[in-house]
Amino acid sequence: MGGIYRSMEKAELHLHLEGSLTPETLYEIEPRLRPEEVVERYSYADFEGFIASYKWVTSLLRTPESYALAMRRLIERLEAENVRYAEVTLSAGVALVRGLDFGTLFEAVAREAARSRVEVAFILDAIRQLGPEHALQVARLAAERASDGVVAFGIGGIEALGPAEWFTDVFRFVKEHGLHVTAHAGETAGPESVWSALHAGAERIGHGFRAVEDPALVNYLAEHDIPLEICLSSNLALRLVPNLAAHPARRLFEAGVPLTLNTDDPAMFHTTLAREFELAEAELGFRRDELIQIAANGFRYSFRGARFARV
Repeated sequence: MGGIYRSMEKAELHLHLEGSLTPETLYEIEPRLRPEEVVERYSYADFEGFIASYKWVTSLLRTPESYALAMRRLIERLEAENVRYAEVTLSAGVALVRGLDFGTLFEAVAREAARSRVEVAFILDAIRQLGPEHALQVARLAAERASDGVVAFGIGGIEALGPAEWFTDVFRFVKEHGLHVTAHAGETAGPESVWSALHAGAERIGHGFRAVEDPALVNYLAEHDIPLEICLSSNLALRLVPNLAAHPARRLFEAGVPLTLNTDDPAMFHTTLAREFELAEAELGFRRDELIQIAANGFRYSFRGARFARV
């Protein structure tokens, strides 16, 4: 089974560069790390624990060279899995907060992407709980690089501390500069968070599985062809679902909501994109033909794909 999904052509739309650093890559960046520290950091009991570990990982990325290495190792794994297209999210907001020169970091990862057989596009991500002024700074970075591989702007972080309606003007700014908008929503907060993101102008929803709690929202997503970026292992690892059998992805699919499968932070959640497809078949009962359709959705709902092509 695994070989089929590994060899199948795939696209990934919800993939954080910083969360793709395997322990081996961390040791390359910082040889003095203790293995037991990495094991501890890559184990979490909840979303807050994960955020703390994510901050720790990003603290090790200090130079353009370290970002380039992270990108190189990610691309190697994507190529080995026959991922043909990837929208890689860069935590530009984190880089700004840490006082790093984002321009040199971006140039480093863009150079690595240009050498790859994988077609790579970038999404720049802001920390929502820091508010709209911070987000606008990131949006400007994205707009400045619209011709250099950046296709979208997104908001991540803690949903409850940064409601999407704060960012309506920022989303408008992004679209005026020819870029797209995605937002984490319906992950750690309920369907009201998804509604808020949609009303603010989001075109895709990162995670969004809690939309299932609101039948009107499910109907809206289906009728308006709005895709959810589903990340099974992420949701399970952060205990946002009790087990994979309880994950609502199957119900959302049967209701006509467009789904894509993604890894989110593959190293930190100990997964690969092929494994996400395996889990969908083994744990959620998706048929092979349905998963082929979902794999095609990864291309269709990409911000370079037919569904989102700008005229």
